[in-house]
Amino acid sequence: MEQYEPDRLSPAQEAAIRRSFRNGRAALSRRSLLRASAGGALAVGGLGALSACGIPAAGNTQGGVSAEDHSKEEKTVSFSNWTEYMDVDDSGRKHPTLDAFTRRTGIKVKYTEDINDNTEFFGKIKPQLAAGQDTGRDIIVLTDWLAARLIRLGWVQKLDPANLPHAFANLSPQFRSPDWDPGRAYSYPWQGIATVIAYNKKALDGVEVRTLSDLLDNPKLKGRVGLLTEMRDTMGLTLLDMGKEPEKFTADDYDAALARLQKAVDKGQIRRFTGNDYTADISKGDFAACVAWAGDVVQLKADNPDIDFLIPDSGYMMSSDNLLVPNKARHKANAERLIDYYFEPRAAAELAAYINFVCPVEGVKGELAKIDEDAANNPLILPDKAMQAKSRAFRSLSSEEETAFEEKFAKLTGA
Repeated sequence: MEQYEPDRLSPAQEAAIRRSFRNGRAALSRRSLLRASAGGALAVGGLGALSACGIPAAGNTQGGVSAEDHSKEEKTVSFSNWTEYMDVDDSGRKHPTLDAFTRRTGIKVKYTEDINDNTEFFGKIKPQLAAGQDTGRDIIVLTDWLAARLIRLGWVQKLDPANLPHAFANLSPQFRSPDWDPGRAYSYPWQGIATVIAYNKKALDGVEVRTLSDLLDNPKLKGRVGLLTEMRDTMGLTLLDMGKEPEKFTADDYDAALARLQKAVDKGQIRRFTGNDYTADISKGDFAACVAWAGDVVQLKADNPDIDFLIPDSGYMMSSDNLLVPNKARHKANAERLIDYYFEPRAAAELAAYINFVCPVEGVKGELAKIDEDAANNPLILPDKAMQAKSRAFRSLSSEEETAFEEKFAKLTGA
């Protein structure tokens, strides 16, 4: 059985957090990340405190701890989300889908955008969770790896399928059974995050790109290729390119993929490893091609006709941000009703039209077309079945693996 690690982060994990704060997905708001200048950094404090609080290793558990549910007498639900990760009206003050939920159910939503980074947010809620106390939140949104950790710690509650008929029926097949929550007993995806290859047609100047190998090996692209500082995304695509399965790879497979990338670094093929700031490089043509997040590419294509994307022949990586109900939440049934609401096609379409990430809900296209026909036909928002079949997920890691893999990746990237 996996043991709890000391109450601290390893140097490699601290470095990964710094990269995320500096220019990874955590650095800029979901909706506005492309509106910021390249290389801009947010001042995010508290890394020392995070190092002190640590993230305990996952342990086996039979599920979270419920509290007395006050949903019937208290028509409210507290929802903590990432910044700029919800639809807003033209005034920028109201959230149409949340308001519609309240009108229908009478349940008022206390909506707070107080998540800027997984680890930072975990530092906020860990003391209460570890002490078996209510966090004051009924729904939280965490990325795969941290969602997996909380489930294994027994710090989130098992969901009641009776309250989730739309979620069960309409969940897209590619999100149905992650290895860290088979059958989605404890979580449902809020949005999907696809990692693909973006390219600048003008900068490519006729060079054909179909695979990650083309980026790593073609001498015509030397010094004009970008890879991500997010380990799971870059390593996942590399493993796929080498014919390995990101869901099942071994430590030897990981080392072989690292060696593959190191060879490209050594010969000057890779211009640099980046976070969100690749958006400026690809737009200007400093990158001819790069590993990119689909949510960015949607906006890049809208702003620059030279930008496009491809799905590598070997497949692409998919992760998700996930809705969970923490232990001791006072309004579990209300939380489940809200989760289920966002798996109704109309609500899901309104959300997808605004935030442009991968929608995890089947049967949305007709509703989305009424709002934004281009979005409805965009495979980066609504992947068709062929594209869904090519999505792959990075497997869960033990604490020992995470430390070792991050250390090796940090040496590769020079972090």
